[in-house]
Amino acid sequence: MGEVDEAFIQAVEHRPKLTITEAEGIPLINLSISNSKSIETLVGEIGDACKNWGFFQVINHGVPFETREKLESASRKFFAQATEEKLKVRRDEVNPLGYYDTELTKNVRDWKEVFDLAVKNPTVIPASPEAADNGLRELVNRWPEYPSELRVAYEEYAKEMEKLAYKLLELISLSLGLPANRLSGFFNNHTSFFRLNHYPSCPIPNLALGVGRHKDGGALTILAQDDVGGLQVKRKTDGEWVQVRPTPHAYIVNVGDIIQVPIS
Repeated sequence: MGEVDEAFIQAVEHRPKLTITEAEGIPLINLSISNSKSIETLVGEIGDACKNWGFFQVINHGVPFETREKLESASRKFFAQATEEKLKVRRDEVNPLGYYDTELTKNVRDWKEVFDLAVKNPTVIPASPEAADNGLRELVNRWPEYPSELRVAYEEYAKEMEKLAYKLLELISLSLGLPANRLSGFFNNHTSFFRLNHYPSCPIPNLALGVGRHKDGGALTILAQDDVGGLQVKRKTDGEWVQVRPTPHAYIVNVGDIIQVPIS
């Protein structure tokens, strides 16, 4: 696929001093198959987007809007609470899941607060990065008392996003001339994580970024963008930073580093 492109999210009302173009957005791909669109056409669009961009948006993806809306409503309630309430489910050294508001990107403080969750609960990971350590540990989702509907809304939504991720893996696999299940089989015991992001209004937006420029190390990142916007991605062909205009109900897909690993 080539080198994964970079992305960053500007702070509210802030446009970084970079060359930005809005003449073209990232590819917008309709995932539905009809009489006018064959699976071969869809696979070709996916392959071109991965090769030339590393990013694309998808519509008609099968995720019910009502499911997404319930989670967004619950997350807004959570982030609207006083800081001391959110800190009750703050992540720590033992469990990295939960609320956090002091994250760094490339050693620069982001202007955001997050709530991190695991798709599989519990999720089992190595106890340490040491090769000789064969130990395992469990990560368990933390749940706030308020809003009470957050857990149910999240678990319903996470199932839908897992389905979409596998669908995208199959299309990417086909675009490489491989069997549809060639990539998805590697993720039977996946350790996927889910993040709710909140970008508060910034009093000095010219000095902050919601998230600094970065690359994603996983297989796929699937992003639900609201109507505020702010996401910018670096086009592979010429290095231009491109503003991603919000598309109602669409998802933005970032092809991560793991997909680039050669398959024997």
